Amino acid sequence: MERTDSWERPMTRWSPVPVLAAYYDAVTVICELAAQFSDRAWHQPTPCDDWRAADLAGHLRCMADDYHEYLDDAPVSRLARLLASGAHPDTLARKLARQNAAELAALPDGSGPEHVAAFAESARAYARRLRSVWDLPHHRYRGTVVTVAGMAGAAGAEWHLHAWDLAKALGKDYRPAAPEIVLAGWLAGVPQLPVPPPDGPDGGRGDRWHALLRVSGRSPDWSASVRVP
Repeated sequence: MERTDSWERPMTRWSPVPVLAAYYDAVTVICELAAQFSDRAWHQPTPCDDWRAADLAGHLRCMADDYHEYLDDAPVSRLARLLASGAHPDTLARKLARQNAAELAALPDGSGPEHVAAFAESARAYARRLRSVWDLPHHRYRGTVVTVAGMAGAAGAEWHLHAWDLAKALGKDYRPAAPEIVLAGWLAGVPQLPVPPPDGPDGGRGDRWHALLRVSGRSPDWSASVRVP
């Protein structure tokens, strides 16, 4: 496996096998973690701003459905149009946060387990669509073309990050089995948020997973200040 000072690995050398294996692993882990929540524990805080675990479950459901929409409409989806603007990453983050909040508010009422079950069904169906369009363009950011393969890597990274969020809500830690694959997926699919060089504190001090947590706005040391038994 190649490695450079910026953690890069050429996506063109990836086959669907490791990307989709990491993707499916994340979906499975999310389901396994969801099964550990009691009714009260779904009210636990998470590292995702003001979201409780139940809110995060609803967000996962919305995201999985959004990925289907983006693929249906690629390369001119609403996500593609937003990223094609080349806006600063902070501006993009604010717009996507507003979209996420609106979608969560419009989501029909459901329990955490119901939302996770719907997420898993949608996320797995999305993965089954990808091989036939693997190398096609999905969107572009500042001259960088992100293919469907890159978006698959980004989606898998997103699921692993949210698995970590759910684990933290339970007072546990989580680390993917192949962090190098997860990080490479992020690099290929999220060019607007490059990962800093590996040796510095913002690069995870040489830890690929910690580097990804930090660039996604998370602290590896996060813990809930209040626990619900």
